Amino acid sequence: MGSVTTKRHPNGLDYVDIDTALCQARIFMQGAQIDQFTPVGKAPLLWVSSADDYQPGNGIRGGIPICWPWFGMSDTKGFPQHGFARNKIWVLESVNMRNELVNLIFTLPASEIDKNYWPHDSQIKVLFTLGESLSVSIVNTNNADYDIKLTQALHSYFPIEDIHQLNVSGFSDSAYIEFGEGPFKQHDDVITFKQETDRVYTQLGHTQELHTPNGTIVVSRENSQSSVLWNPWIEKSTRLSRFNAEDYLTMVCLEAANVREDCVVMAPGQSHTLTTHIGWK
Repeated sequence: MGSVTTKRHPNGLDYVDIDTALCQARIFMQGAQIDQFTPVGKAPLLWVSSADDYQPGNGIRGGIPICWPWFGMSDTKGFPQHGFARNKIWVLESVNMRNELVNLIFTLPASEIDKNYWPHDSQIKVLFTLGESLSVSIVNTNNADYDIKLTQALHSYFPIEDIHQLNVSGFSDSAYIEFGEGPFKQHDDVITFKQETDRVYTQLGHTQELHTPNGTIVVSRENSQSSVLWNPWIEKSTRLSRFNAEDYLTMVCLEAANVREDCVVMAPGQSHTLTTHIGWK
């Protein structure tokens, strides 16, 4: 049947260990951040830098950080990049195991939401479904009596073995912004990498594929018309924290998101769910 147990990392961070007939995985209470997911008999589907030291208070450099309630830099000077949810301690609300699938729900307590950053009456949960593939959802609910606007992303890091051999498909007829410039039109369906890439895609189909030397990873999204494609390349890799200078060779980020004109606006009482599905083809 499998097991779901709570354990503690040597550096003090608590996590949930999942071990079933279909997969092995690990999800940290800090940030509700999954850093390991490996289907049985297959290669890992998530990447983490070996330079990360899993220190409390730092988001893990890899896996799937939760960017919420804003993506990137805030419009307010001094606010943390990518929001604050990835550094907070979440609560494991429920665990359900059925037909070898594991469903977990994490909730960010109101006590962990800094009112200086986010004064709105809202709720956020993260749902995980783990089997032969992985699904992750951010569920937002507006409990206020006015509209709430936010941006968000599931900042997924993927292991790709060699960036020079990576082809990413599923981008034809989309548009993107890169380094704050654009929008540009994406005519080709397939993207390769020869330099730093930091693109926010819009008008994008719901499924992309990462064609790596180890096989093809399929990444799809629900309730998301935008996605982020990122590789820091050589120069930026030397400036990133908890990131080795050559890590850019073995990772890429392809993120389910709601950003720019695809931001989430919730009326009073309304909920919104952003989902990503990840698996080997």
